[in-house]
Amino acid sequence: MPALNAIIPGWFLPLLCVLLSACGKPSAESGKPRVALVMKSLANEFFRDMERGALAHQAAHANAYELLTCGIKNETDLAEQVALVEQMLARGVQALVIAPADSKALIPVLKQARQAGVAVVNIDNALDSGALSEAALSIPFVGPDNKAAAMRVAQALCAKLKTGDEVAIIEGVPTAFNSQQRVEGFRQAFAQTAMKLVSSQSGQWEMEKANAVAASLLAAHPHLRAIACANDSMALGAAAAIEAAGRRGEVLLVGFDFIPAVQPLLKDSRLLATADQHASELASFGIDAALELLAGKSLPERRSTPVGLILHEPKP
Repeated sequence: MPALNAIIPGWFLPLLCVLLSACGKPSAESGKPRVALVMKSLANEFFRDMERGALAHQAAHANAYELLTCGIKNETDLAEQVALVEQMLARGVQALVIAPADSKALIPVLKQARQAGVAVVNIDNALDSGALSEAALSIPFVGPDNKAAAMRVAQALCAKLKTGDEVAIIEGVPTAFNSQQRVEGFRQAFAQTAMKLVSSQSGQWEMEKANAVAASLLAAHPHLRAIACANDSMALGAAAAIEAAGRRGEVLLVGFDFIPAVQPLLKDSRLLATADQHASELASFGIDAALELLAGKSLPERRSTPVGLILHEPKP
């Protein structure tokens, strides 16, 4: 896929074809609590950055807890993520910090974890409140306000457009609450500025799928002026499609996550804006919350974490 190869740094590509679902081994028995971090796709640099932050946090608090980390191959591998949680329970973890790939599908296994006395903290993608209520389950969420952040990103985009311009959205996994919130934020910003939303389709959080969606959008809508992607992996795919269609500079692009791979695109204007939810710190916030639970402290239903707007910065 030459267009994708041209748009993505070489160091990023190998991550797309490597199965990264094996979990790290804990240290020898020490009496310290064992915390498991279960993430979404480690092919996504956002979660690689999250894992690095978690490992750094554990290294700085080596006397406080042991850490196991794991993630799934693809964003939609729900059965694999359920199996990873089950593996962590079998390994006797005392706390589980999870970024669920789906806002509902993980709730039954997380209920098993709570019934086993395991402390559970939800990060990144919030679990569905209705499904939690039906399961008589209370799990605190630690993470950003995705809707508000997406609105800020889309508002920065709209500032470069004129009333009535055609725009499109590439969504993440439709059943993921963070995708739903980001899409809602994009939609509200577009409605407030009277943009014409011509399409909103799922790219399943993945670069190659978003590349195909963006190519189709560009072919179907010759007057399309902008695409808002619900994460930066999809923005990479969309950027490649825009480039391949010869519409760079004509079709503007925004993303969400501020992964390292999009930083060159921010420099040369292929990406106008993205949101930084501080992936390297997000797991650490979740781990801190899990340790609080293990210490007998109560947590609020939601604990907000910082998120910032990152804008295109021209090369010096």
